[in-house]
Amino acid sequence: MSMSPYAAAEQNLGFSYQPRFALLRLLSLPETASVLIEKSDDLEFDDTTGAKSLASLKHKAVGNRLTDLDADFWKSVRIWLAHYLDDGRMATTASYLLFTTAEVAGGSFLTAFTDLECDADGREQRATQAAEALERTRSQLLTAIRDTLAGLSDEEAQDFYGRITILDRRPRITEIPQLVIDNYLRTIRREFRSAVFERLDGWWADLMIKVLAGERAEPVFGYEVSDKLSAIAEEYRSDSLPITFGGRLPDEGIDVANDPRIFVEQLRDLQLSDLRIQKAIIDYYRAFEQRSSWARESLLIAGEIEEYETRLVDEWERYRELIFERVPTSDGEDAFRSAGRDLYKWAELETLHLRIRERVTEPYVVRGAFHILANARPTPRVHWNPRFMGRLAKLLGLAA
Repeated sequence: MSMSPYAAAEQNLGFSYQPRFALLRLLSLPETASVLIEKSDDLEFDDTTGAKSLASLKHKAVGNRLTDLDADFWKSVRIWLAHYLDDGRMATTASYLLFTTAEVAGGSFLTAFTDLECDADGREQRATQAAEALERTRSQLLTAIRDTLAGLSDEEAQDFYGRITILDRRPRITEIPQLVIDNYLRTIRREFRSAVFERLDGWWADLMIKVLAGERAEPVFGYEVSDKLSAIAEEYRSDSLPITFGGRLPDEGIDVANDPRIFVEQLRDLQLSDLRIQKAIIDYYRAFEQRSSWARESLLIAGEIEEYETRLVDEWERYRELIFERVPTSDGEDAFRSAGRDLYKWAELETLHLRIRERVTEPYVVRGAFHILANARPTPRVHWNPRFMGRLAKLLGLAA
């Protein structure tokens, strides 16, 4: 596909690359390591010894190469140099990292910076070759950096350049999910690894937004990622299911007075408060969407939902008989409506132990299941007021 010369695809990818790469990097470090985004550099990693790594990230177009006077390298040098000067020069504990998807061009003096270890001779070579490269440029950006570097002593210049490492050919943003899955999710069943990564990635993106927005000032530690990953993985055990719709609300809003669904009609017939009916609508929405999500991820055993609903209907039938055997058929509408409220109260508050799986304890799964059953067509499988069901049957033209 041809691209406009003004297209900003790689730049936009670069913004998304920072948090996702931060996750990959933090997973590879000890759990006591921490990361901040957009502080002193794109990323800032700290370990328990106080050592700091400032990391610049460059997500480049496929085939891009890093050359002697490449702006990506020298802009990073400008950031690192400012930190070096402010942080005590040779007394700083910081190291400086350039992670780039590009490859350092063969023959460029920048290849010297790809060595993870740099001895005294290497530091001197880096400083000398960097100075020679800067002498060849007339770029205002690079001459300004050259002038600042001139304020360093020879020893300081060698120390500064010795702290820099270029890590080229780093994974592209689209490659990171599979790297995380292959290297850090191996204890999770294979069929669930992609779903677990999506959950982890979504949580991480939200957390990074909080950091960028200033809602969280403290760094994020590796153990937080481990704890979250462990919690997500627990939901994919054979006795559990992931809960992902807590706190969600229907996109179309909630209209208690005009909602035409049968389960809502049943609740209005009981003369419940608008707030209770609103809560019921939310439970229905969350349970319905949660089931759809489980089905999309193939997390349910064949027939599992049907068996669960049969169990709920059986329990409902038992309690219904207990409630309504105390109401004489000669009693009026109010008596049946009152008994129906008792039956609904039981379903709402006393059935949370009726779980689809042992570790699925979220209340909306059970409450919403009863509303789904109360909304079944052509005839609801559960109801609260039998008198209402008779009226509904006539209204729908069904046999009562």
